[in-house]
Amino acid sequence: MSWEVWSHLPEHMDPIIFSIGPLHVRWYGTMYLLAFFVVYLVASYRIKSEKLPYTKEQVADYLIYAILACIICSRIGYILFYEFGYFLDHPLKVLIPFDFATKKFEPLSGLSYHGGVIGIVGVGVIYCRKHRIVFWNFVDLITTGVPLGYTLGRLANFINGELYGRVTTAAWGMYFPMDNTGHLRHPSQLYEAFFEGLVLFAVLWCVRKVKWYDGLVFTVYLIGYGAARFFIEFVRQPDPQLGTVLGPLTMGQVLCLGMIVIGVFILAFKAKTKRQ
Repeated sequence: MSWEVWSHLPEHMDPIIFSIGPLHVRWYGTMYLLAFFVVYLVASYRIKSEKLPYTKEQVADYLIYAILACIICSRIGYILFYEFGYFLDHPLKVLIPFDFATKKFEPLSGLSYHGGVIGIVGVGVIYCRKHRIVFWNFVDLITTGVPLGYTLGRLANFINGELYGRVTTAAWGMYFPMDNTGHLRHPSQLYEAFFEGLVLFAVLWCVRKVKWYDGLVFTVYLIGYGAARFFIEFVRQPDPQLGTVLGPLTMGQVLCLGMIVIGVFILAFKAKTKRQ
């Protein structure tokens, strides 16, 4: 692929797979569902190959609740972390995608990954307590395939031409149709898909059988994802309504630091408990 074709690739990608009348089937929504299906497949494979004390039905049952929790909490997270002031002034737009100025319906946009994680983990705690399942073992099982699902999500962002990177002169820079400045930019969605997705999955797959303590895979995920995204955010375009929020750091970086701190705390707590 020539540089010219590569740099303009996002401009030729259609976020809609196909349409049936007014119904549009989009890559983002499809990838979202496929992401959870991939998590199900990885967990099911582990249950069968490693003879884990769970069933595919338990995983599927949990993931149904996880999907709902992810959608709701990622929306709430976006409102709280990224546009609290705006939604405080326009409360109806939290749920109703209607622009009263233009009198037109618009796609309901604005989701926070970190809010989604909180929802998924929270519903996991509730599910495990209800079914008397050891949370740390179950969360390790589910977490293993999460980076692969996340990879699909970032590829969908790339197809949509959204969440692109900062201006660059790098040979692999790209032009994104949603960027009205017309600058060459980092394809940060692809960086995230690779490092937070494929590379992190490889790491989790390698540590999944390490028997140091229950919850190790989950801990490595928190620290690994947090660290990978923290550094990639330096080349990702900050949210225009926020910019940087703590010195040179974006809101995404601040939240990732929180993930890393929680992961290190779990690691220290488990290590201390192990020694006792």
